[in-house]
Amino acid sequence: MAGTSFTLYPLGGLGEIGMNCMLYRTEKSLVMVDCGLMFPEDYHFGVDVVIPCFDYVLRNKRQLNGIVLTHGHEDHIGALPWLLQNVDVPVYGSEFTLGLVENKLKEHDLDRWADLRPVRPYDRLLLGDFRFNFFPVCHSIIEGFGLGIETPAGRVVHTGDFKIDRNPLGGHATDLAAFRKFSDEGVRLMLSDSTNIGNEGFALTEREIKVSLREIFNTAKGRILVSLFSSHIQRIQEIFDLADAEGRKVAVSGKSLHRNIELALEQGHLKVPKGTFIELDALDEYGDSQLVLLVTGSQGEPLAALSRIAMGEHRQLSVRPDDLFILSSRFIPGNVKAINRVINNLYRLGAEVLYEKMHGIHASGHAHAGELTLMLQTVRPEYFIPVHGEYRHLVKHRRLAIDCGVDEDKAMVVENGQPVTFFEDGSVEMMPRIAADKILVDGKGVGDVGQSVLKERQLLAGEGMVIVVLVVDEASGEISMGPDIMSKGFVFEQQYMHLLDDAKCIVLDVHENIAPGDTAKLKERIRSALRRFFRKVLGRDPVVVPLVISI
Repeated sequence: MAGTSFTLYPLGGLGEIGMNCMLYRTEKSLVMVDCGLMFPEDYHFGVDVVIPCFDYVLRNKRQLNGIVLTHGHEDHIGALPWLLQNVDVPVYGSEFTLGLVENKLKEHDLDRWADLRPVRPYDRLLLGDFRFNFFPVCHSIIEGFGLGIETPAGRVVHTGDFKIDRNPLGGHATDLAAFRKFSDEGVRLMLSDSTNIGNEGFALTEREIKVSLREIFNTAKGRILVSLFSSHIQRIQEIFDLADAEGRKVAVSGKSLHRNIELALEQGHLKVPKGTFIELDALDEYGDSQLVLLVTGSQGEPLAALSRIAMGEHRQLSVRPDDLFILSSRFIPGNVKAINRVINNLYRLGAEVLYEKMHGIHASGHAHAGELTLMLQTVRPEYFIPVHGEYRHLVKHRRLAIDCGVDEDKAMVVENGQPVTFFEDGSVEMMPRIAADKILVDGKGVGDVGQSVLKERQLLAGEGMVIVVLVVDEASGEISMGPDIMSKGFVFEQQYMHLLDDAKCIVLDVHENIAPGDTAKLKERIRSALRRFFRKVLGRDPVVVPLVISI
């Protein structure tokens, strides 16, 4: 297969928003592009993050030449700590992306072992049978790349996450000329970001966002508190610039914001006007009309600064009259309830809140349909595979590609775990599927929480638990102590004490009808009898845990 073909192995990002991870393979080479995570859904009780299944990578890790990162968002770098615990390969990305990776690896005590290698725009990187070209793209994070990949069976364009800013601010632009030049020799395959395919036209530009923010800064009477994605350095720069123009000072609350601002300052990506940046401890030295606060928590995270302010639990910040809160970020679908809760609490405390649906204060970093069309027309691929989206996004993006001239049978919707091989002779073949399950991470446990555990957690959350403690004399079989019954998340014990007393009588009846020493049978009969009783009298089905102790 070397020299005549290459195979794509999608491990994540094709069928969901997040967890972006793609393998490129020949017979002798294997390269991973991005290694992202996804945040858990509401039904993932207790789960911290969701990562791709790395079984195929680990089986072939001796062939792995490296990991190439398009940019530094969590859905593209977040799963690296779990992979790099098991493989030792170079990781390539922009300087800022690798700075974010290093901070992430420090949390897992892996930064000392990681081999992080920075690349610059327009570099050409040889990894096994593949040569990667790095093209600057505009996104909601600085130093993002689209990829031009030279393979044994033709050229590939992997756009990464991008938008086309028609009037870029601060030089943050997608280099369509570089994509066009790479594509002049013909592109066999294009993979493109599908997140915003449902939005017509072009996304708002950062210049338009800055105009909107300037109007708000001009009219605000009190403090301005801005919450945004902590990696959006370009937007943070705008806040510092506007604050300086209005004679305001800027303070920051939130670990991730502090860390990313320090990284951007260190690398020269952020220019802070002298005297503008102050510590939280210095707020009392200024009037409210002189202050801007950058705070974490734009997605309603319960422990972030914004949520703690909204709950009145922040040690240094509380809502004051004339406070104006600006949520300068999109509402990620799974976080809408949490964000709305924060907004309502802020209003309850007397604040005013501006957010994307009401005001032009956030621009998506993902291309709208008009921009996706422009990229398709620039690259003119023979084959097209939409990536980075839910299934509906992939289908709509495929239709757009066909409208832009891609043959219907060469625009393919592919899902995680479905390898596709492209041969030098022009043919394409779907290969046998590989494991691409979502792996749930809960604390230090990786993959040990499956559907059965989630079902039990769901049951506990919905119905609660009843614990029965019974001490039995091993020789005689007589009850030495108990039964004691404890309710956790089932009923308020004082109000339903009569029901719990009835449940104790049922346990005693069950015990009388079980032969001495048959502990297993006694537990099972207690469990089934109490579940029937609670279903009958309350219509509830709690988890019943009998603890029978023999002495």
